[in-house]
Amino acid sequence: MNILIINGHPDKESLCNAMAQHYYKGAREVGAEVELLHIRDLNFKINLENGYRLETPLESDLVKAQQLIQEASHIVFIYPVWWQTYPALLKGFVDRVFLPGFAFKYRQGSLFWDKYLKGKSARIIATMDTPNLISRLIYKRPGINSLKKGILNFCGIKPVKVNTFSPVKMAKAEKVKDWLNKVQAIARREASKLKK
Repeated sequence: MNILIINGHPDKESLCNAMAQHYYKGAREVGAEVELLHIRDLNFKINLENGYRLETPLESDLVKAQQLIQEASHIVFIYPVWWQTYPALLKGFVDRVFLPGFAFKYRQGSLFWDKYLKGKSARIIATMDTPNLISRLIYKRPGINSLKKGILNFCGIKPVKVNTFSPVKMAKAEKVKDWLNKVQAIARREASKLKK
């Protein structure tokens, strides 16, 4: 598989859902192998109940999610920015799936770690009501930085490119259509590069 799309929005009627569908369509148009994973459809507990102290057995949906991540060369995260970060559903998915021994592993007696997801790239597509300029200058994009640097780069995934679409609440139908077309064009371009 070339591309794994992970949709972190809990709502089936959301703009993120439409963007995930358009990314899927664009990648398929150029012949890419694509999987679309809606986290909302997975059956799992979002809390890492024992932290890293004790292993929490993975539900079968999360075992499958890890397999899809392993097989993908490019991973696309699509989610809404809520409270300047991401929905609890996406955070819970990351907590449960990007585990030591799968995504990374600390070296014994060291503060350094091995990155187990090297060789993959990623794209973050985030929607939000906050205008982009305010998100960058005032809030410093904490959610995007967390996912890009604190999670994906930490596990060896790079480069990670970012697209933000805002303000969603002010967007008219024509603007939303432009955004969806842009997401589809990004997918075509990225999928074509992966085939080379």
